[in-house]
Amino acid sequence: MASRKKKLQGLVAATITPMTEHGEINFSVIGQYVDYLVEEQGVKNIFVNGTTGEGLSLSVSERRQVAEEWMTKGRNKLDQVVIHVGALSLKESQELARHAAEIGADGIAVIAPFFLKPWNKDVLINFLKEVAAAAPALPFYYYHIPALTGVKIRAEELLDGIQEKIPTFQGLKFSDTDLLDFGQCVDQNRERQFAFLFGVDEQLLSALVMGATGAVGSTYNYLGKKTNQMLEAFEQKDFSSALNHQFCIQRFINFVLKLGFGVSQTKAIMTLVSGIPMGPPRPPLQRASREFIDEAKASLESLDFLSSTDLKDGNLESCS
Repeated sequence: MASRKKKLQGLVAATITPMTEHGEINFSVIGQYVDYLVEEQGVKNIFVNGTTGEGLSLSVSERRQVAEEWMTKGRNKLDQVVIHVGALSLKESQELARHAAEIGADGIAVIAPFFLKPWNKDVLINFLKEVAAAAPALPFYYYHIPALTGVKIRAEELLDGIQEKIPTFQGLKFSDTDLLDFGQCVDQNRERQFAFLFGVDEQLLSALVMGATGAVGSTYNYLGKKTNQMLEAFEQKDFSSALNHQFCIQRFINFVLKLGFGVSQTKAIMTLVSGIPMGPPRPPLQRASREFIDEAKASLESLDFLSSTDLKDGNLESCS
């Protein structure tokens, strides 16, 4: 794996946890999954056991096994592996953090506890500090996703003085549409070498303009190549091309959002695009409907995201 001192930047795929039809983790396809990300999508950083990976639906033992398998199969292929170790139980989160350090992960991330919630910045930082201390050699990232946690503490407020409390803090995964909050995170921390990883895939270009250094998302599993084209255009100051790439990605995301888009549907799309079986989600989630899969396939083909010798008619303009 890459040096832990290397800054996490660029695209980071929020990995899916493959499962069998009986709901057990399908470890056998993770090696193939790594090769697909690297060779087909050009994505060499991953975020394991997060929302897309159904981390909070797995047991601690399963989370440890999943992390180990990604580390083993990704060795000498992936640049950075960040393990999400957040849990409702502080003890479980600490156990997972220690385990991530033991297996050589490149960083850990933690979501805010969302049942018995922290009610202000200091309470949340105290929780995060306890987890970070369990793996003092690893870069620590805060996973900000208020729509799911219900924890409305602004990221800008949280970052103010955070390294004094958590010396290993290196950045955050910002999964929210509040660009004012995100922009102020960047603006008020320009002197620090934080990683500002944006987590709303369909708004990434806007975040890049505001100073995002990278992105963590589920669509980079199968739209990584297209998103990397947008990043390259942005870096070359070809803003017209970057915007066209973002609009292209938005057409697909907008289409599937109208059908109902979440972890279950992400698994179905990844299976469709990569050919690697991702299996069903864990209950209470239910597998994507046949209707969703058929409509998503048609839209992917219309946008030239899915090669086919018999393209279906679609109402979406091609992105080629």
